[in-house]
Amino acid sequence: MLVHELIFTGNGDKIAICEKGAVYSYVQIQQKVAQYRNYLYSLGMRRHDNVALNARNSAEFIFSYMAISGLGGVVVPLNTMLTPREIAFILKDAQVEHIITDRELDLSGQFADTAPPVQVLITDLEKEISTNSYPDPPAINIKDSDPCAILYTSGTTGRPKGALLSHSNLVSNAAAFSIATEAGPDDNILSVLPMFHSFGWTCCIATALYNGASVTIVETFSPKDVIATIRERGITVVISVPAMYNFYTSLAKPEDLAGVRLFVSGAASLPVEILEKFHEKTKKHIIEGYGLSEASPVVSFNPPNLTKPGSIGLPMQDIMVKIVDNSGRECASGEIGELLVQGPNVMIGYYNLPAETAEALRDSWLHTDDLAYKDKDGYIFIVDRKKDMIIVSGLNVYPREIEEILYQYPAIQEAAAIGVPDKSRGESVRAYVVLHDGMTLDKKDLMAFLKKNLAPFKIPREIIEIGALPKNPTGKILKKELRNITS
Repeated sequence: MLVHELIFTGNGDKIAICEKGAVYSYVQIQQKVAQYRNYLYSLGMRRHDNVALNARNSAEFIFSYMAISGLGGVVVPLNTMLTPREIAFILKDAQVEHIITDRELDLSGQFADTAPPVQVLITDLEKEISTNSYPDPPAINIKDSDPCAILYTSGTTGRPKGALLSHSNLVSNAAAFSIATEAGPDDNILSVLPMFHSFGWTCCIATALYNGASVTIVETFSPKDVIATIRERGITVVISVPAMYNFYTSLAKPEDLAGVRLFVSGAASLPVEILEKFHEKTKKHIIEGYGLSEASPVVSFNPPNLTKPGSIGLPMQDIMVKIVDNSGRECASGEIGELLVQGPNVMIGYYNLPAETAEALRDSWLHTDDLAYKDKDGYIFIVDRKKDMIIVSGLNVYPREIEEILYQYPAIQEAAAIGVPDKSRGESVRAYVVLHDGMTLDKKDLMAFLKKNLAPFKIPREIIEIGALPKNPTGKILKKELRNITS
């Protein structure tokens, strides 16, 4: 199956998309996508063209994505929070000639030597197809191995790289995630994660359409509005990031979430403290999984009825995982090493970066740079990012362990730990904390708490209180930016 064929899975009159002020059945989205596709073809978009898509969560994002895909084009979703300079880098790197956008982008000064891509405003597109009819393009021979999307990494550790994903990568991942989550046509999946991100696209949009289910779109995350949507729209599957669950735990009443059959967390590690507080309040479990853009994105997921708190679960269908040490030897149960992935979800490679592709896809395995271990039952536990590991006097310190302890301190709402240079130890630990509203931090009391729970070399030498942790749109803490905050 091809990605754009997902819109044909649902019964004709069944609601496919619900958003504020609009509802579309499966027949209606098929008609819309055909109109978009025909108009974009008239503008000159062709097979294998890389077409940028810049839009907030909306039905129009879905129509545009499916129309580009239906022409055999490659979708380049743009993070709507990027600056013109960052956007221009991606457009040049991906050799984009057309941008479909919900607002005009100011790219002045960014294309001094070449003509900037043509911007197609969605409002103009909608107006055009409402008054004119365009002929169908000729038959296009699209294969499931053809590229469908280029997903650019956040660039927090250097130059952004474009993960090139095929139709097969994306559809197989939606299929495997459907099995893992027991998704079906009666589900109504919440789409509040940004659609430009692989987590939001595959797990919310593609999974809903794959099953002929419904998806309810929320443009931006406003906690009270999202909770009201969950309650009033009959949401059955909530897919969110840890920071969002913090808000659900604080603001939602149990009856607000009573109709939800499955809560999924991903994109960043879910602190056990949040998981436990959520269950204590709602009597419902949050099921954690794991993925990365290069894997379309989901790799593993906890079986809903056999979940292990703190674990990212078991590999999904047709996906293999192994954990290896620095020499490539497979680790024994309980031994920490790098997590490697193999399966139909693994990317074709990085766009126009053969050396980086060869480095990431060694011996047919995707090297994730994540440190993990398996327990005796095969469940996977992420320890930390390989690059985030702190080495204090030659001893390995995993930031997540420190963060888990910090989350247990009553005054702390969020926490992050990083390594900073230390003349005598090589590195030492620095922690950043965000407090609950109305709370104050007694550092002496916090240090006493940490000494009871952590070995001396793991205890932060500095604890910095800040108003908010810097995060990307999916809730992942941007530790590179934290390093610039010193007081």
